[in-house]
Amino acid sequence: MVTLDDVAEMALGMPETVEVPAWEGERTWRTRNKIFVMGSPGSPHITVKTSMTEQAELTASDAETYRYAPYVGRFGWTQVRLDRVDAGELRELIVEAWRRTAAKAVVRDWSGSSRASGGARPHRSPRPGAGRAGDSA
Repeated sequence: MVTLDDVAEMALGMPETVEVPAWEGERTWRTRNKIFVMGSPGSPHITVKTSMTEQAELTASDAETYRYAPYVGRFGWTQVRLDRVDAGELRELIVEAWRRTAAKAVVRDWSGSSRASGGARPHRSPRPGAGRAGDSA
């Protein structure tokens, strides 16, 4: 099972990411002071920033693992059950959330350095329709 500490390790592995406590103990991970993933200690789930298209696909594919997040789901935020999600899939979701939130130059530099080092870049394959205009999260 993935833990909140595992989420922290995944998120903090991304450039220019910091953890900021908020809302009575909620742990948030941010780049440029913009949240891309958040969770509460003791909670069975986290919330991650996804596109509206990705959110719809995730919730349709596995409604027990993924659901629209309370309050912010209408903006693409997706709630993920930690006891059901595959760690590799969660890492991809966190990387994509960071990519959609981080400064474009930072994403470009990170992507280029990952390829140059010969390492596998943890980047999810584009889903049909992902990245379309109006698909902001």
